[in-house]
Parts: sequence; structure tokens; C-alpha cells
Amino acid sequence: MDELELLKKDWVNSDAKFEKKSASQIYPMLLKKSSSIVKTLFYISIAELVFWIVINALPFVMSDTYRAKHDEMYSSNWFIILSVLSYAIIILFVYLLYKSYKSISVTDSARRLMKNIIKTRKVIKYYVLYNLIMASVSMIFGFYYTSKHDPKLIEKIEHFNNTQFMVMVGVFALVTVIFVTIIWLFYKLIYGILLKRLNRNYNELKKIEV
Repeated sequence: MDELELLKKDWVNSDAKFEKKSASQIYPMLLKKSSSIVKTLFYISIAELVFWIVINALPFVMSDTYRAKHDEMYSSNWFIILSVLSYAIIILFVYLLYKSYKSISVTDSARRLMKNIIKTRKVIKYYVLYNLIMASVSMIFGFYYTSKHDPKLIEKIEHFNNTQFMVMVGVFALVTVIFVTIIWLFYKLIYGILLKRLNRNYNELKKIEV
């Protein structure tokens, strides 16, 4: 049992005077824990930005054929727009988390810390939602682009009857759902654990404020 839990236990079994003292002791611990959690979230966002930069840089160090296909795909304005938008959102997300970390680090009241925690949770929520939507849009656009520019696929589709075409669309929809689900599970695992800890801190702060 850590120091915070011991204080909380004593707090429950003490008089009002000691409760007041315990609250002043518990708050700095909650502040430190919350700041540490948001700092970790910030580092994860940096790692994610680096990951996507590496992924997009891979075509330039791989085969000429792969690089040529990559260049052909990015000759489309839509791919360029999606890429720029994705990087812009990630950079914005990194900035907002950094801002949250700095705000929490210098917070001087439980009420303000609670507000900063709520803001941080909203940033994470909207970021995950954006990425899930963007993953779905990217898959749909990627399939559409391939079906219009890949000679082999075009040739096969031209000979498809209605049933075969529907099966192809169904398989693509299933792959998209699986892909988006995997991304959702990844974010739930990485961010979910940290957000639960942040929520616990928020609930403890509510007890202090009551």
C-alpha cells in the first residue's frame, strides 16, 4: 500500500481537523501522479509521430518499384491532403498534451487540477475518434484508388458479375472493420490504462473538494 493509500485510510477514520491536514497532503501526491501520467501521454504522442514519419520514409529506402508506386499514389491531391491533415492533427495533439502537462505541473488548486484533467481526457477522446475516422476514410480511398489505377485489379473487376462484385466489397468492408478495430484496441490499451489512472485521480480530487 503506497503513501497515498495510507493517508486516505487514516483520513476516513479521523476527525475533521485531521481530514483537513490529510487533504493538503494528498493533493500534492495527486498533482504529481496526474502530471506524471500526462507526461507519459505526451511521450507516447511523440513516439507515434516518429513512428508515422518512419513509415512514410520507408518507401525512399526500399525498392525502386515500391518507391514508384508510392510516388504515383501521392501524385493524387487527396493523398497529399490526407497526409498533411494527419500530420497536422498529430502535431496539434502533441502540442495540446504538452500544454496540458505544463498546466497541470503548475496547478495550485484541486478545482483547477480537475478542470485540467477533464480537458486532457477530452483531447485524448477526440484524437482517438479522429484517428478511427481517418483510418476508415484512408482504407476506403485506398481501395477506390487501387481499383481505378491497378491494371490487374481493373482487369479482374471488369469480368466480375454482380455477386462477385458484392463479395469483393463485403471482403473489403470486413478488412476495414478489422483494421479499424485493431487500431481502436491499440488506443484502448495504450491510452485507456493511463486514462483510468487519471480518472482515479479525478475522483480523489472530487472527494477533497466536497
